[in-house]
Amino acid sequence: MIEVRPGGRRRIDRVLDGGYVRQLGELTLTVLRERRDEAAQEETDLSYLRRLLHARIDIVRAEQQRRSSGGESIVDQLASILSDAALGSSGRHQQLEPSRAGEHRRQAEALVGNSDLTDVGALTDDKLAEALRTYTDEEISVSTRRREVQAVVDTINAEIAARYAEGKASVDELLDTERGRKGPE
Repeated sequence: MIEVRPGGRRRIDRVLDGGYVRQLGELTLTVLRERRDEAAQEETDLSYLRRLLHARIDIVRAEQQRRSSGGESIVDQLASILSDAALGSSGRHQQLEPSRAGEHRRQAEALVGNSDLTDVGALTDDKLAEALRTYTDEEISVSTRRREVQAVVDTINAEIAARYAEGKASVDELLDTERGRKGPE
């Protein structure tokens, strides 16, 4: 389960701290964008972890289905299982790459302890059911945190949009700032 630690130093602790979106009107546009970008990166990482969990859930469910009705081996179905999961995913378009991909893979693998999903056919029915419960519980936790982070991103984006609408910020300033970051052209 993903816990948020008040006053913690992890990115998720900062982003989901209530003070992160309090008094946004007092922050500079630069600070707002930095916070939005930090929250967006956390959303990307949570989305990546969620996709990893969904893939594992789909593999376990496919093995359970194969056992109950027969059919081809999981290895033979793997490409279809994983492509169906990718096509069925919904959510926001992610422009960023996960910043902690290896950490998330290790986290997903550690969830089932010594149950090895490289050969789901070798797992007992009980171990398979336990793996499914574990992955599903973790996916619920990750999805909950992801929605919370999305609300932070939306709140900050709304403040930025309001500044543009009220004339407190301009696209020209944004372009100048972006050009300054990239250096002379």
